[in-house]
Amino acid sequence: MSGFLAGLCVAILPVLAAGFWLGRRTTRPQHLGGLGTPVEHATFQTLHTASLAAPPLRAGLTEETARKSARRLRSLLGTDALCLTDQKEVLVWDGVGEHHRAEIMERLAGPLETGRGEAFRLECDAPDCPVRWAVVAPLTVDDRVHGALVACAPRESAVLVRAAGEVARWVSVQLELADLDQSRTRLIEAEIKALRAQISPHFIFNSLAVIASFVRTDPERARELLLEFADFTRYSFRRHGDFTTLADELHAIDHYLALVRARFGDRLSVTLQIAPEVLPVALPFLCLQPLVENAVKHGLEGKADKSHISITAQDAGAEALVVIEDDGAGMDPVLLSRILAGEVSPSGGIGLSNVDDRLRQVYGDDYGLVIETAVGAGMKITARLPKYQPGVHSAGRLSDG
Repeated sequence: MSGFLAGLCVAILPVLAAGFWLGRRTTRPQHLGGLGTPVEHATFQTLHTASLAAPPLRAGLTEETARKSARRLRSLLGTDALCLTDQKEVLVWDGVGEHHRAEIMERLAGPLETGRGEAFRLECDAPDCPVRWAVVAPLTVDDRVHGALVACAPRESAVLVRAAGEVARWVSVQLELADLDQSRTRLIEAEIKALRAQISPHFIFNSLAVIASFVRTDPERARELLLEFADFTRYSFRRHGDFTTLADELHAIDHYLALVRARFGDRLSVTLQIAPEVLPVALPFLCLQPLVENAVKHGLEGKADKSHISITAQDAGAEALVVIEDDGAGMDPVLLSRILAGEVSPSGGIGLSNVDDRLRQVYGDDYGLVIETAVGAGMKITARLPKYQPGVHSAGRLSDG
């Protein structure tokens, strides 16, 4: 949390500084309607402009994002021209004097290499060209220079140098957030791959063995189980979308349980109580199936008699409440805490730490798994799923064809 607040301060302070500078430039003695003093009005306009420039930059530094944000950035600085570059070329030029593109890139070699800002006079034979000075402010992410913000003006200005530096730092923060978003996406993809790899090879082997056992004695049953196995593996290894619907996830769980029941017969009983209104809720892909697999493992482990698993999904206002409970071996709560913290191998809890981490990443720390267990007392896992969360959308139901 302290890192977040520090980052927020880094992001906001440059904007306020630019806003104060713009306010000083536009200060007039009269008040402006109901917007307060001229400085307050200028600060509001600066913050509003910055808020419009931020979204494109959150997608990284490309020609398209530079084009969408350049005019807003030039408005922040009040300059005649502004350009954004990467390491090789000018991505966008907004304003007058575009014939200085080549000269700007020639002069950027030093700042792009050292990461230090610089101001220099522009060489121009055009008598009507209004830009004569350029201020270069590098754009850096994790101490790596990604490009530069270049502000062009009629004359040298120490205020412009400082303001360009502050705006460039703000832009760098947006690019760093974009980099974090991309890292988060790569991490989620890696975790899904890890979760797929974690699907027990013993389960696959045992499922195929059960199917094979029915081939001669009950061919129709073998055919049904083979279709269940195909549907389950197709869903588990699908390649589109980070999110699915509760209906699709439960559908895959049903395939999984059909294969498990074929193996264990009457030893395993399962009850489901699902509220229809929560079926369209979107959630991270392969989020519940590992919890059910964990319940099967702990429900049957070390037991000669029958085991029972219950799965409920209830409507809880703005959330869907999913509870998976077994009456099996349970677990030492201390060991469980260490598994969730990643301190020990999750061999005793299939996918629990992976699912817990993914829920927290998508919804926030308040939405981690709630697990109640003790040795010999079974295990109850509760997952709260917000019905509506920005960025969480299902890719659509997987076709059966």
